[in-house]
Amino acid sequence: MNVGPGIRRRRRALELTLAEVARRAGVSVPFLSQVENGRSRPSMSSLQRIADALDTTAVEILAVAQEPRPVDVVRAADGAATADGTRPLVRGAQRLHALEFTGDHDWDREYRHRGDELLYVADGAAEVEADGVRYRLERGDTLYCAAELPHRWRPLEPGTRVLVVGIAGA
Repeated sequence: MNVGPGIRRRRRALELTLAEVARRAGVSVPFLSQVENGRSRPSMSSLQRIADALDTTAVEILAVAQEPRPVDVVRAADGAATADGTRPLVRGAQRLHALEFTGDHDWDREYRHRGDELLYVADGAAEVEADGVRYRLERGDTLYCAAELPHRWRPLEPGTRVLVVGIAGA
């Protein structure tokens, strides 16, 4: 999946230079240029930092990378969108966003966005902090988080898979 054109469109719409976005995101200008031109694929962590620098979310950037589809099947064999184990479960610019995370996740990054979100632990266990309260979620558990509440999460066991489903904010 090539996220570069969406990043470039967003950067230009905000009238920002490559250097300014790179500085804000903590990435190099050559790396950002390679991402925009489709010659490099950012990790989910880098994509989130770039999205923050562009005042959007990684999910939104991933969503605009593909055309919306009224019916779409995402096969497990299609692989991850990023090298660090993140896979979109819904493609295109839809109101519903869903990602599967396998492996490590940045506990230091707190999320807050306009849409509601649901976290589902498919395998393993995860710790979630929502609105300042910590929860341990086991396989099969879910946590609902209302729009705008600060939240973050991390896997507690190797091989943990977390599905994050969100509704785009109005």
